[in-house]
Amino acid sequence: MSEDPNLNQNQINIELTEDIAEGIYANLAMIAHSNGEFVIDFIRMMPGVPKAKVKARIIITPDHAKRLLSALNDNIQKFEDAFGPIADQGPSPGFPMNFGGTIGQA
Repeated sequence: MSEDPNLNQNQINIELTEDIAEGIYANLAMIAHSNGEFVIDFIRMMPGVPKAKVKARIIITPDHAKRLLSALNDNIQKFEDAFGPIADQGPSPGFPMNFGGTIGQA
């Protein structure tokens, strides 16, 4: 039996290089948009360091932003089904965030 030539028509060959596969840690994302694109900056903030660094900037179309939102929702639901609810940390902190040192009380 011969293989259907249309079977692999919608598949994409994706290359993942070793340096990209290692990933980049970010603990903050900032999102901006215009009428034609969404810009997502992934940022790493470290305690005691007053300067945060953008580690990656991703620019996507509004259509792709909506698909990303849908994919994130789907994956969060699957994660919570497997491991339980993700704790809601409350409202997002305002800026500037206090990563410059401790202000807590014992």
